[in-house]
Amino acid sequence: MLLEAFGSILQLLYLAMLVLAVVALVFAVTAREDAYRAADKQKKSFWLIILGIAVFVNLVIPILFLQIAGVIASIVFMVDVRPAIKAVSGGGGRRGGSSSDGPYGPYNGGR
Repeated sequence: MLLEAFGSILQLLYLAMLVLAVVALVFAVTAREDAYRAADKQKKSFWLIILGIAVFVNLVIPILFLQIAGVIASIVFMVDVRPAIKAVSGGGGRRGGSSSDGPYGPYNGGR
């Protein structure tokens, strides 16, 4: 019984690693090539190869060491590269408004 529970948890972990790698690969594919250069990150082709290998390893080669390397690459992309690309390409989370807008609307200095 305990071994079955551990196997289920391990399967969920493998699934989570695969989902993270696939999501990172989709974000890497949809970003523009010039955004990588403007953000001073590695080329788009570099990230596509690394994240593609991570997805392949998660799907085909169940070697935990290689899967962990893929998770690290996916996390680096999601935490470092994606926000930099998003900021450079104008997707920084602002949807219109002026520079004096606060988190709850415009700030007019108490006027």
